[in-house]
Amino acid sequence: MYMNSSIINWGIIGCGDVTEVKSGPAFQKVKNSALISVMRRNEDKVKDFAKRHQVSSYTTSASKLINDENINAIYIATPPASHLNYTLQAIQAGKNVYLEKPMVLNSNEANLLLSALKGSDVKVTVAHYRRHLPLFVKVKELLDAKIIGKVVSVEIDIAQSKNANLIAITDENWRLNPEISGGGYFHDIAPHQIDLMYYYFGEISNIKKGFVTDSANVMDLVKGEIEFKNGVQFKGSWDFIASEDSDRCTIAGEKGSIAFSFYSDEIRVETNNKTETFKFENPKHVQQPMIEQVVGYFLGENENPCSAEEAAVVTKIMDTFCGI
Repeated sequence: MYMNSSIINWGIIGCGDVTEVKSGPAFQKVKNSALISVMRRNEDKVKDFAKRHQVSSYTTSASKLINDENINAIYIATPPASHLNYTLQAIQAGKNVYLEKPMVLNSNEANLLLSALKGSDVKVTVAHYRRHLPLFVKVKELLDAKIIGKVVSVEIDIAQSKNANLIAITDENWRLNPEISGGGYFHDIAPHQIDLMYYYFGEISNIKKGFVTDSANVMDLVKGEIEFKNGVQFKGSWDFIASEDSDRCTIAGEKGSIAFSFYSDEIRVETNNKTETFKFENPKHVQQPMIEQVVGYFLGENENPCSAEEAAVVTKIMDTFCGI
């Protein structure tokens, strides 16, 4: 391990769409962070990525990158089917890991990952980066300040027609291959929303098996419920064959409500016949605030911004909703 290093020297495994703007450039902009190597199996594409992003080294071998002595942290940005394998390799090599969501394909894989971390000094953070985006930080502040009093219930309603653009479409569109993604678009976007609910409301007392319709194991419509130990009741619906698009979360409390969209810039707070709105602008590289926290955690300066144990809870919720 490189516990005494004052710089986190990153290697990226998987230079696809998420690394172009959302995450990749941030590793070079965060204090005490440097991106020194990238990996992709396609040599032409990884060479092009390295050139455009001013990365000095590239490789087509994940093993070579993981075992590079100049690298002390790995960002795994491949599709979910390879997350467990690469993370286990990184743990074996003593390299800290920033792991894209969903963390793994299912709870069985989550348990294998957690078992591998036991007795290890390796640090793993999962990329539930919305925790540190301004809008969602503000929601947590409002909840902690009890602006709407004691929270009673939460409802998420996400509907996407075929023409909607909530989800990135790649050439291979691996998100619709359940062997690679875990189960379709639900597994791509729901981890963010479910993680925020867990982050906001804490420990869970019960997860109710959801209602699911699917085509070839791709989840078209998923509904589920959660009971939190603090009494909050959650209902969620994700519909990817909808006729109209919608995206909203409503948190109801004894003194009012907080409403927002996961893909817009506004929070609406209603209390005692009073309405207040808050608007926010995301950073250019939306994962940068999270990556700042990850670098701080790897250097021992702050707590883990999203642990593998927390992400395993999200995985369990998703499995239960999908009847796995």
